[in-house]
Amino acid sequence: MDMIIKNGTIVNASGTIKADVGIKDGKVVCISDSISDSECENIIDASGKLVLPGAIDAHTHLAMPFGGTVSSDDYFAGTRAAACGGTTTVFDFALQDFGEKMTDTVKRRDALCAPVAAVDYSFHVAVKDVENGLIDGIGECVEIGVPSFKVFMVYDFGVTDGVFFQVLQKAKEVGALIEVHAENNELVNMLTKKYLSEGKTSAWYHYMSRPEFVEGEADERAIQWAKASGAPLYIVHLANKQGVEAVTKAKDEGYEIYAETCPQYLEFTSEVYKREDGRNFVCSPPMKGKESQDAIWEAIRRGDIDTIATDHCPFQSTEKDWGKDDFTKIPNGCAGIENMYPYMLSAANEGRISFEKAVALCSANPAKIFGCKTKGAIAVGKDADIVIYDPTIDFTITNEKMHSDCDHTIWEGVKVHGYPVQTYCRGKLVYDNGEFVGEKGYGKFVKCSLK
Repeated sequence: MDMIIKNGTIVNASGTIKADVGIKDGKVVCISDSISDSECENIIDASGKLVLPGAIDAHTHLAMPFGGTVSSDDYFAGTRAAACGGTTTVFDFALQDFGEKMTDTVKRRDALCAPVAAVDYSFHVAVKDVENGLIDGIGECVEIGVPSFKVFMVYDFGVTDGVFFQVLQKAKEVGALIEVHAENNELVNMLTKKYLSEGKTSAWYHYMSRPEFVEGEADERAIQWAKASGAPLYIVHLANKQGVEAVTKAKDEGYEIYAETCPQYLEFTSEVYKREDGRNFVCSPPMKGKESQDAIWEAIRRGDIDTIATDHCPFQSTEKDWGKDDFTKIPNGCAGIENMYPYMLSAANEGRISFEKAVALCSANPAKIFGCKTKGAIAVGKDADIVIYDPTIDFTITNEKMHSDCDHTIWEGVKVHGYPVQTYCRGKLVYDNGEFVGEKGYGKFVKCSLK
């Protein structure tokens, strides 16, 4: 064996055991009550610590053009920050250009990612154009290991209702999974125009132009179309009570509906938009009211929220400042890729959820939903994506301690109880007690399959 992790407590979604883990050639090869030290010279003592599967962040926007600029973390900075927060696999959204084959979209983004990624990665294709046979790219991407696709119901590159339904039908035909950013575009545009005409331009009106019902109505509509098409649906960054209730109802009726939420919706409410630095919190959907936040936490405990992901899409302070006098000029997005796992594990450490639930939300469930066969658990035959977590550490998040290229974080000053001390990606140490120790280009493309 190349390495043995001894004396730790292994936490999987399925349960917790005290055992040693043996690793060879980047894979878990043995889990036993006690593995002899004679089996290996590289012994990691995890006494008093939890041994967890690496997290999977299934929702990131690295090097993404948006709002007249590009998100501040490229594929190296983003995956470096991921490693330092215990995330060993990231899914990035490859945004199709009009007239572009979807397989070419994947190749174009992979050419940027492969040379620099510090942890493993995969893609979802964000669909913009299905004309002239381009919709057949959904099946072609499934064949190359990218079986998940996103549609936006908002923004100038969002799809029409008809295209959305076409995409759902094709997904049903070829065995793909469709994700949706659900907000009512016409209502957003109407409310935005109204507030601007009234001279109401602060960050607070970003929230007011996208209130609870604007997202909730779109969630309900998206679910209805998925039901009608017979296709599975994955709702990204669910942030409102009405949408949570619609997801619960669909699940109770037996439909294959998945829901993701993000840590920012669990920690912050719309009150942040009244702060002097409120523009830094501008993302879409925005943080909602306390009632929606409580509904999301309850859905997590109930099992109706399946995954936690970040929607990591940070922009520099100077770019956020473009909108200090006009909320429509603020690039939408916040950092979170390094904070997701520590935040959810802290919630477990504090008793809000179990550690098994945190692992399910951040690792096991995304692995299962998106078909990452070698990820999501510490088990023989799986990749040795492992986080050693010290539940006794008290850690205050500051941008200075983070490993992103962004110059600020919305998580500044947030305290978490417990923190990762080491991260291994396929058996390689990539993070060690506050320091990134990985390398550019180590990450590999993860071919996924829903079959």
